[in-house]
Amino acid sequence: MLLYHASKEIVKFPEIRKTRKMTDEWLDFIARCRNGATHRYDIVEGPMANDTIWNYVNDFLAGRINRKQFWVLAEFRYPTHQISFHTLSALNCLTFDRSEIIYDRKGKK
Repeated sequence: MLLYHASKEIVKFPEIRKTRKMTDEWLDFIARCRNGATHRYDIVEGPMANDTIWNYVNDFLAGRINRKQFWVLAEFRYPTHQISFHTLSALNCLTFDRSEIIYDRKGKK
């Protein structure tokens, strides 16, 4: 595992998009990005569509399901959290801290 430290001081006025949970606004943002739209954010933080949710997003984008059907399918799915860096300025706020070897419960790498 690689650990980094992030500092807001290096990016003086970062454009950060934070989303705490999946919402219609989140779905629209994901759909726009998936269709090739760009955005002004240096950093995007929030729910990450895992494989199952991503399949629902693709079905929504392809018109196989509507918005209401998407939310029925996604209601009891819990996405992981993601912080993504979209500009060089955002990446410049990261400094390498350290690396660690992570072992599973059986003591294997």
